[in-house]
Amino acid sequence: MQYGLWGPMPSFSDGQFQLLYGLIATIMWICALLFSKEYMHRRLHGGRYYVFMGITYLATMGVFLSADLLTLFVFFEIMSFSSYVLVVQEETPEALEAAGLYLAVSVAGGMALLMGLFLLQDTLGTLEWTRWAEAAASLPDKSRLYVAGGFAAVGFGAKAGLFPLHIWLPKAHPVAPAPASALLSGILTKAGVFGLIILSVFLFEGDNAWGTVLLILGLITMLLGAVLALFSVDLKRTLACSSVSQIGFITLGLAMVCILGTHNAIAARGVILHMVNHSSIKLLLFLCAGVIYLKTHHLGLNEIRGFGRKKPLLGLFFLTGAASIAGLPLTSGYVSKTLLHEAIAEHLAAGIFPEGAEVLFSAAEWIFLLTGGLTVAYMAKLFVCIFLEKNADQERQAVYEQADSQFARPASLLALIVPAIFLAAAGVAPYRILNVLADGVQSFVSLHPLEHSLHYYTAVNLSGALISIGMGSVIYGLIVRKFLMKSNAAGQKMYADRWPPALDLERLVFRPLVRGITWVGVVFIGIVFARSVDLLIASMENDLFRQIHSDEERFSPLEWMRNHPMADFWRRTQETYAAFSQSLSFGLLATVIGLCAVLIYLL
Repeated sequence: MQYGLWGPMPSFSDGQFQLLYGLIATIMWICALLFSKEYMHRRLHGGRYYVFMGITYLATMGVFLSADLLTLFVFFEIMSFSSYVLVVQEETPEALEAAGLYLAVSVAGGMALLMGLFLLQDTLGTLEWTRWAEAAASLPDKSRLYVAGGFAAVGFGAKAGLFPLHIWLPKAHPVAPAPASALLSGILTKAGVFGLIILSVFLFEGDNAWGTVLLILGLITMLLGAVLALFSVDLKRTLACSSVSQIGFITLGLAMVCILGTHNAIAARGVILHMVNHSSIKLLLFLCAGVIYLKTHHLGLNEIRGFGRKKPLLGLFFLTGAASIAGLPLTSGYVSKTLLHEAIAEHLAAGIFPEGAEVLFSAAEWIFLLTGGLTVAYMAKLFVCIFLEKNADQERQAVYEQADSQFARPASLLALIVPAIFLAAAGVAPYRILNVLADGVQSFVSLHPLEHSLHYYTAVNLSGALISIGMGSVIYGLIVRKFLMKSNAAGQKMYADRWPPALDLERLVFRPLVRGITWVGVVFIGIVFARSVDLLIASMENDLFRQIHSDEERFSPLEWMRNHPMADFWRRTQETYAAFSQSLSFGLLATVIGLCAVLIYLL
């Protein structure tokens, strides 16, 4: 780390993996801006939108090109605050609520990351991750490293959408403009994954305990996200929940990188390729959602049902992304998911486990396959709803089918073509595209060479995909078509929202937790403050006024304050402050002020 006149200077790296994701971010921003030209036409606050798109892009590039944790942290926080404006862009009540939640999770994650940063600096003496392994090797006890890494992982996991900090994704993506949603899902979550990779590779490589924790979190995240997506009746919410699930797949692969140690090359390639695939897939699918919203002004499945009939090109774009994220053979998603599955399968075949861990890995493989089946089911639900079924409202269906076949302007069409071509080409020729890409950047995640050549279409690998497809077909037929649909008054089948409201983690756990912490803090501070004032007044009464008044007529400042005309105003002010101090807004405001103060100090 270099130091200048005012303190540490930003440090950057031009590693191959970092340059790759810098290039991916640039391409995605260009596509999002091309689509924004049509999407933001005649919308309010367009200038603000483009300014903060630019700031978020520069901050994101700063994250991916960082060479030390302090530089990454500064750009990470700038990215969080600038992207908040993209979430709140529409300024609807839903957007304000979702943006508030996004900011709360981002600030909490940022504070946790800052604590991890301080502990790592104090423990290892450096924030340059390429020097961590050497510094950590001399430590007799790793317990402090686990604490520091845990704090940092909370910060990165909050941005990545890792359970239990995934709660902002299903709310923020549906309310943000579609191009911004594509970036939030495709790139900003990868900034969090990038941080988790740094911790797992440079600090905890080969660490079974760290890998096991990541494995459990990854399994929960990918399964929960898929279940939420299956139950969703909103197009963009479904895609957002799908992002949660795919982050779980990537985290599972990262866990296997730690657990497999010197045999982790396949898992490392799976992590890299699934990150790249997911970025491209979500760019394509969210822009397709943007096309649908521009033409229908709806996102609910019952409202947009049948829109895609007689629009084969839009259907082809959507199918390319949907098939790839479902991991169907001959798609790019199949390749990366096959690598992740093969990492688990080979570890099971080796049979080298700590005591009792075999059950966990056996369960992990079946959860992997089941989640793949759920992905097939909810993507089939979306495609059938939009492109095959007819709307229950016949007049609306007639309008949809009579709409101009040119569903997007040339610039928007180009933004859709770019990711679609990459996904299609990578699926058809994985050895010439995906393998070459992974060969070039694998060294950032694993320095260990492949132990055997890769064959994606062997019977074993195909069997895993076919099991997931079979599960997905059963889930679609028995759950989606039977349980997740209901008949309306006219006897027509409609998509039903069956998810129990009581299972909302935000309202069930996080908001009560924040209010509880805020209340305890306010009460503690209030007691300390009130006691200090009482002691001060008592001291003044005993010392300052002792010589002025006799013992019989001693002047009491406390009594004088109670009887003063301003006393009633003071009491009402205290009541108002007490009510405000117990609100979520107070906690957020205090956290933001503290974070800004720390950032000013660091800079």
